[in-house]
Amino acid sequence: MKIAIIVQARSGSSRLPGKILMPLASEPLLLRLLERISASKYSENIIVATTEEATDDVIEELVSNTGYACFRGHPTDLLDRHYKAAKEFGADVVVKIPSDCPLIDPEVIDRVITYYIENVEKFDFVSNLHPATYPDGNDVEVMSFQALKTSWLNAAKDYEREHTTPFIWEQPDRFRIGNIEWETGRNYAMSHRFTIDYCEDYEFIARVYDELWSAEDPIFSLDDILQLLEAKPEIMQINSMYAGVNWYRHHLNELQTVTANETRQQV
Repeated sequence: MKIAIIVQARSGSSRLPGKILMPLASEPLLLRLLERISASKYSENIIVATTEEATDDVIEELVSNTGYACFRGHPTDLLDRHYKAAKEFGADVVVKIPSDCPLIDPEVIDRVITYYIENVEKFDFVSNLHPATYPDGNDVEVMSFQALKTSWLNAAKDYEREHTTPFIWEQPDRFRIGNIEWETGRNYAMSHRFTIDYCEDYEFIARVYDELWSAEDPIFSLDDILQLLEAKPEIMQINSMYAGVNWYRHHLNELQTVTANETRQQV
């Protein structure tokens, strides 16, 4: 099976423009994310899928100059961009990792992908998000190319095209859905925010990098982050006002498999 990890990235952002180019340990956030994904044992095929817009020429240049593959596609139909990137690179298994997760733990990536591979005859889609238990920002979704193609052919709702995978995980009667829960038994999905959408998120993530990243040992773990937050709780307070905020809040009246307990509805 050819596994492709696809990271969708664009320079524009309604809440925090240019966030993927903001510096973390002297390199753009996107490159720090790719550094962490590259520590996965499944990192042979990493593709950055950006848009065809001229403003994203900088992303193509950045990733190409550092040896990563780049695909350019539709600016707003992320399902279309994801599918066409996977098709171009001949993927049998497609992994979706968001570009706003620069603290993602490579061991979490490996755990979700390994579970899919070991149960490939049982599942069309496996993630650690339905329901989520890991700290927000450790998002991994794995699917067969055929499931992605079926979604691409049939998804019609705006949020299904914008968020790539809801057509799949919203239909457990049509697709075989698997989920990985945090092996600790804890659930920090609504309490710990390791993703970036707001200025405070960047401040939080930058502080974590300042504390934990080093050239000699660049891949700090989820446990390292949690130990840091326990030792210095003031760091966690930086973006705590956004803990639990995610895109689900805009579509609770449409989503069938997501409850109001899985998102904060107000910012």
